[in-house]
Amino acid sequence: MKIRIDALDLMFSRYIRLKAGKCEYCGRYGRLECSHFIGRRKRATRWDERNVAALCHGCHQHLGENPAEHTEFFEKRLGSDELERMIIRANTPTKVDKEAIKEELKEKIKYLEDKDG
Repeated sequence: MKIRIDALDLMFSRYIRLKAGKCEYCGRYGRLECSHFIGRRKRATRWDERNVAALCHGCHQHLGENPAEHTEFFEKRLGSDELERMIIRANTPTKVDKEAIKEELKEKIKYLEDKDG
């Protein structure tokens, strides 16, 4: 079943890519993609900044095809305890306030755009 991408997903991806500015794996500049460690199907972590990285297409594909390396990358970023807490949270049913997330993202994007522009 394909996961539907909505306006909040697009806004979240834009924020993650703006914030990083370059691939968080190889350091290259260019077109970035928003890569989730825990899949978007898990709503508790779908819009959690700790669960994603801005990656170039090549690194996104490489890590997607190499789960052990993908896990190692996120473990280095977060630490093993934080990664474990995020995995537990992802698997705990929760109600997500999409409107609150949207408002927070608007502010963060505005801040980044004002800072750079």
